[in-house]
Amino acid sequence: MAAATSERPESPPPGPRPIQRLQESVINRIAAGEIIHRPASALKELIENSLDAGATSIKVTVKDGGMKLLQIQDNGCGIRKEDLPILAERFTTSKLSTFSDLSRLTTYGFRGEALASISYVANLTVVTKTKADTCAWKACYADGSLTPAKAGATADPKSCAGNDGTTITVENLFYNTPTRLSALRGSSEEYTRILDVVTKYAIHNPHVSFTCKKTGNPSPDVSTPSSSTTAQAIRLLYGQTLAKELLHTSVSSSGKGKGRASSASGETSNEDVADAENSWNAEAYFTNANYQAKKTTLLLFINHRLVESSRIKRALEAVYNGVLAKGASPFIYLSLQIDPKSVDVNVHPTKKEVHFLDEDAIIERIADAVQQALIGQSQSRVYEYQTLLTGGIAEIPGSQKLKGKRKAREEEDEDAAEDSQPNGASKCDSLDDDQPASGPSQVAKRKVHSYQKVRTSLKDRTLDSMFPVTHPSQLKRTTSGGDEDNSPGTSETLPTVRDKEIKESQCFLKSVRDLRNAVTKAKHHQLSEILAKHTFVGVVDPARCLSLVQHGTRLYLLNHGALATELFYQLGLRQFGNFSRIRLDPPPELRMLIALAIDAEDGLGQSGMTKADAVDRIVDLLMARRDMLQEYFSLGISENGLIETLPMLLRDYTPNLDKLPLFLMRLGPQVDWTEEQPCFDTFLRELAYFYVPEPVLLPKGDARGDAEDSANEDVEAQKATLWQIQHVLFPAMARYLVPPKSLLDRDVVQVADLPDLYRVFERC
Repeated sequence: MAAATSERPESPPPGPRPIQRLQESVINRIAAGEIIHRPASALKELIENSLDAGATSIKVTVKDGGMKLLQIQDNGCGIRKEDLPILAERFTTSKLSTFSDLSRLTTYGFRGEALASISYVANLTVVTKTKADTCAWKACYADGSLTPAKAGATADPKSCAGNDGTTITVENLFYNTPTRLSALRGSSEEYTRILDVVTKYAIHNPHVSFTCKKTGNPSPDVSTPSSSTTAQAIRLLYGQTLAKELLHTSVSSSGKGKGRASSASGETSNEDVADAENSWNAEAYFTNANYQAKKTTLLLFINHRLVESSRIKRALEAVYNGVLAKGASPFIYLSLQIDPKSVDVNVHPTKKEVHFLDEDAIIERIADAVQQALIGQSQSRVYEYQTLLTGGIAEIPGSQKLKGKRKAREEEDEDAAEDSQPNGASKCDSLDDDQPASGPSQVAKRKVHSYQKVRTSLKDRTLDSMFPVTHPSQLKRTTSGGDEDNSPGTSETLPTVRDKEIKESQCFLKSVRDLRNAVTKAKHHQLSEILAKHTFVGVVDPARCLSLVQHGTRLYLLNHGALATELFYQLGLRQFGNFSRIRLDPPPELRMLIALAIDAEDGLGQSGMTKADAVDRIVDLLMARRDMLQEYFSLGISENGLIETLPMLLRDYTPNLDKLPLFLMRLGPQVDWTEEQPCFDTFLRELAYFYVPEPVLLPKGDARGDAEDSANEDVEAQKATLWQIQHVLFPAMARYLVPPKSLLDRDVVQVADLPDLYRVFERC
C-alpha cells in the first residue's frame, strides 16, 4: 500500500490569485462604511454642512432612531441648481480646489464624501433654494447619482415650493447592508446618540438655533435659541444644577517658545509670520469641586471641529484627581483655536481626530490654567447635620420592653425622659416618621433602637427659625397693634398660611388632558412619598437654591428652585382656564416692559433685527392673542396695551415682579404659538420660570444713611423670600407636586442616613 501511494503524482501548489479592479459600486460602498457608522455619524456630517453654509437655524427630525428617517433643515445659502447633478458624487466639494488649500482650511468638510457615502447606504433626497432662485429644487439620489423620484419620471431636479436653505432627507439607512443594520443598537439608543451630537454642536454654536425631535412629537427634545452664549446654552441643555457650578477660563500662547499671542479673543500678533503661524488660544467651561458625575463629559472642539483626544482627556482628568472624590468625574467644554497651518485634519475617515504642532506644550498650558481656576474656587459646602439628627435626644422608656421593673420606677423614667426632650417635643415626635401614629400604646409595643430615634417635631427650631420674621404682608399687621411682641423667634410673629385646596379645573381640551396625563405617568412614587412626608430643616445655600429636608432617618439635599419650577408648571396645568387673578394697580404698559427687557438682552444685533422691531413684533403677537390669554391664563391685557391682571398660581405667594419684563419678552420667542398643545406647554413653562423664587444674595459691605436703609429693606425682602420658601413652597410641594423621575438625577441627593452614621461612630 505504501508503494502504491508513493507512485501517485502530487498536485501542483495553488498559484497566486489574479489581481482585479473592483467595481465602482463596491468601492463606494466600502468607503461609505468607513464614514457612516450609524445615524449619529451621518447627522454629524450633515450638521457640519449646514454650519458651513452659514445657517442660523437647524432643525432635525428623527424616526426610529434615524434608521427610518433622518431629516435636517437649515436656512443657509443653499445649493445652486447646476451643482445638483454632481452633488452626491465622491470627491466633489466647494471647500477646496488644490492640496495646498488644506493648510488654510477653515470649514468642517473638505473631502466631499459625506453625501456620496449616505447615498450608497440610504435613500437620499435634497430640497434646496438659494436667495437668487424663485423656487426650490428637489433631487433624489442613489449610488452617488441622480435617480427618478417615481418610476417612469426623469432623474432631473424638479421645481417645488420651499424656503431659503437646504432640507436633506435620509430614509431607510443601511437598507442594503443588513449586517451593519443588525449591529446597531435599538432605536432609543441611537436617538440618544443623535441628541448627544446635537447638544454638543448647540453648545459650541450658541448663535445658531438647534431643534431636534421625533416625528409625531409636538415638543422637541432639544431646543436652543439663536443669539445666545455658551454659558446660557450649557445651562439650558445640561441644567441649572451644572450651570451653577461652572467655572470659566481663557488661555493663549505666551511669549515663551514660538508663540507670542496672548489674546484670549483669538487675535494674533503681527510681529512676524512665525509668531502668527504658531499662535493659539483656548476657552474652557468646567465644573468645580461641588459637581460630581459618574462619567467624564468632555466636549472638545479644535478649530470649531468636534473631535476626540485621549491625551487631552487624560490630562484634564489628572487635574481633577486631587479635587474630586474617587469615582467622581467633571464636565468640561474646551474650544481650542489653532492656526490652520499647524493642524492636520486629514488623519481620520470621519475627521474625529486631528494632529497639531506643539501638542504637549499646549495641553500642559491648558491643564495648568484649569488647575489654577480650580484652586481659586476651592471652597466646598459643609453641612453640620450631626447635632440636628442626634443632639439632645434622650431615651424613651415607653418604647422599651419592661422586664421585672416596678410601675413606680417606670413612671420616674418617663418623667425624666419628658424633661430631657428638646423644646418640649413629645415622645411620639422622636420616632421615625414612617411609623404610624395611632397612639402611644401601639408604639410602646415595638422596641425602638437608638439609631431610629429621630426628632421630627415641627415645634422644634429649624435653621430658618433664626431669621427674624416673616412675610412682608405680616410686618404691618404685627406692628400696627402696638402691644404685640415682634421679637425674633416668638410664635406670635409667625403668620398663619391660609390652607385652601387648589381644585383641578374641569377642561375638555384634549391637549390639556394629554399634558395632565403625561405628568401623572411620569410620577416617581418614592420621591412623592419623601416630599409628602418630609420635615423641613432649612435653606442651607440660598444663592444656589439648596435646602435640607428630613424623611425618616434620612437627610436629603434638594434644589428647591428645580422643584418649584415643576410645582408651578403643574399648578398652572391644574388650574388651566380657572386662575385666580393678581390685579396690578396702576397697570403698567406692555410695550414699556418689553422694551426694558429687550434693552437688557445681548446679541440681538446678530439676529438682524433692531430693538424697536423686536419690541413691535412681540407686542403685536401678544395683542393679537390677548383674548386667548385672558380666557385660558387670566393674563389681562387691555385694548390700550396695559397689563391689568396676572394669573395667581398659589395663595400667599407673590412672584418677583422685577421678572415681569423678562417674562413678557420671552412669551414672544419661547412660546410655540403654531400648535395648541405645544403652545399651552411652553406658556406654562415660562409662567413657572416667572414664579420661581430667585436665588437670595445678601448684600455685602457697610452702608450709611439712605444706603443703609436700602440695605435693610433688601435684607427684609430676602428674609421674606426665605419665609415663602419654607412656609408656602414646601407645604405646597408636599400637597400638590407630582415629582418626575428626572428630579432624582441632580436635584435630590441623600446626604446622610442615621443608621450609617451610627456604624461609623461604632468603628471610632
